[in-house]
Amino acid sequence: MRRAADGWHAVLQIGSVEHRIWSKQPLTAGARYAAELPFDGDLEARAHAASRLWRAMNGHTPGPPLHRVPKQRRERLCAALRAVAAYLAGATYRNIAEALFGKPRISDRGWKTHDLRSRTRRLVQSGLAFVRGGYRKLLRPRRRVE
Repeated sequence: MRRAADGWHAVLQIGSVEHRIWSKQPLTAGARYAAELPFDGDLEARAHAASRLWRAMNGHTPGPPLHRVPKQRRERLCAALRAVAAYLAGATYRNIAEALFGKPRISDRGWKTHDLRSRTRRLVQSGLAFVRGGYRKLLRPRRRVE
């Protein structure tokens, strides 16, 4: 538990799950607490987190996380971060492509029109967007179309 300018922050480890708590006042053992959930765009995520905490504190399994990042998306995010790190370090798109996809896949001729060149440029652009604040999208589940 630590104090910050906006209140008290605590990390509760219950079983294998970490729960992060914020409070205006320091937490006291044995006291009763309530969750305050604003009706905003994050209500669903906050309610789910509160439910998982309640279940864990009462000896139940917390249940599944609200959302999971699919394997293909995780792999693309990792590639985008690797690509942008290399780009910011001064690597060329060709060098980045060779590192990500392997040198044998990149022919000497036709690099300007190679599909991996376009893919590498898109990965760098995605990585730049991610670094500039797009990572926050990972914290929110994708909205379901109903």
